[in-house]
Amino acid sequence: MKPFDLQVNGYAGVDFCASKLGGEELELACQALEEDGVDKILATIITDSLDRMESKLSRLVSLREQSALVKKMIAGIHIEGPYISPITGYVGAHPKEAVVEASVDGAKRLFDAAGGLARVFTLAPECDPEMATTRFLSNEGVTVSAGHCDPTLETLNEAIENGLSMVTHFGNGCPVDLPRHDNVLQRFLHFRDRLWFCFIPDGAHVDFLALKNYIDFVGIERSIAVTDAIGAARLGPGRYELSGMEIEVDRDGVARKPGSPNLAGSTVTMPQIQTHLSEGLGFSESEIEQLIDRNPRSAIER
Repeated sequence: MKPFDLQVNGYAGVDFCASKLGGEELELACQALEEDGVDKILATIITDSLDRMESKLSRLVSLREQSALVKKMIAGIHIEGPYISPITGYVGAHPKEAVVEASVDGAKRLFDAAGGLARVFTLAPECDPEMATTRFLSNEGVTVSAGHCDPTLETLNEAIENGLSMVTHFGNGCPVDLPRHDNVLQRFLHFRDRLWFCFIPDGAHVDFLALKNYIDFVGIERSIAVTDAIGAARLGPGRYELSGMEIEVDRDGVARKPGSPNLAGSTVTMPQIQTHLSEGLGFSESEIEQLIDRNPRSAIER
């Protein structure tokens, strides 16, 4: 089993979104990931101004070239934002002031800054006029994923027709209280045979009972487990940084913005995810391998 984590914001005290990320730090994080049995990851850069996101992406690409271990571990980059919903609840812990409407010009800047390593791009379909950005990214071989969004059924269908193929951290990136029947989760599930569904099996992002129901309904063959780890992963309670934002981790390992109910990434590790999937949800070793190894690779193969 060779776990491939499609969403890692940082690890073992290192924030991949830090504007002054250093090569030694990045190598230490990759060493910790390797120690935890991870084969490869997509390093994740989240919403910020386009200029700062460009700079962070370029820095990450440059640092990756300086270490054989980092180059082996970081198979690509997941760009999450800035084209997400600015609405409270859907925007989550992302900085609302940096959220903007999608544009091909902006996406091209980020794509170019990623130096050919962009593998997943999370955006809100309803914030992509005429699906131009989705179409551009898909044509460039990037897996376009919906997240932090609230598209109508018609908009979601249009996005899929233009290349959208994944859902980022399903069950999250939306308000705690949703309409009982007509909500974004139901709309995603309607297209379960046309989308990959990413889940965070840490027990905090989605309750295990609900998570088991979701995966059973979507099907193992379309489901992916990710950590969405931040720099606090592997560490204890305390205050940390994620892309310049202060994050507080409680005794249960749950990360939030101080004073906010919004979750801010996860502190779960891949070994913990494997335990949760086995002991908490009752999946077999073969099913777990599909969730953390085979499916992630299939989802980004183009």
